[in-house]
Amino acid sequence: MKKILFGIYLAFFLSINVWADEVKNVVVETLAKSSSSWDGDVLPDYPKGNPEITILRIKIPAGAELPMHEHPVINAGVLLSGELTVVTKDKKKMHLKAGDSIVEVVNKWHYGKNEGTQTAEIIVFYAGTVDKPITLK
Repeated sequence: MKKILFGIYLAFFLSINVWADEVKNVVVETLAKSSSSWDGDVLPDYPKGNPEITILRIKIPAGAELPMHEHPVINAGVLLSGELTVVTKDKKKMHLKAGDSIVEVVNKWHYGKNEGTQTAEIIVFYAGTVDKPITLK
């Protein structure tokens, strides 16, 4: 019985040490934390209703320009590759390079354009509500 208990204890101890070693190698980096969008406007309150999170991977070819649009919900993203310039209707600009994050403008007309030589790929997280659009054109 003592051998079995010792074996269980040893297995538990070894598994904890393996897990602890994995935890020691975890790196957490805050890419964005803000109550304002990139242009300095304070973010609106979250909408009322049943929450719905949408995550999009958007690929914008080199030279492409998205149409003017706005987002009625808070959203943020990380540019995985390429370059992307975001321009508001009042001509404020933000230029992103691979690895940059953005807290997007809300309820403000804007567009994105890829002035680079490779496809821009961005992951965007939208904090919306069920049955409400995340983008208006």
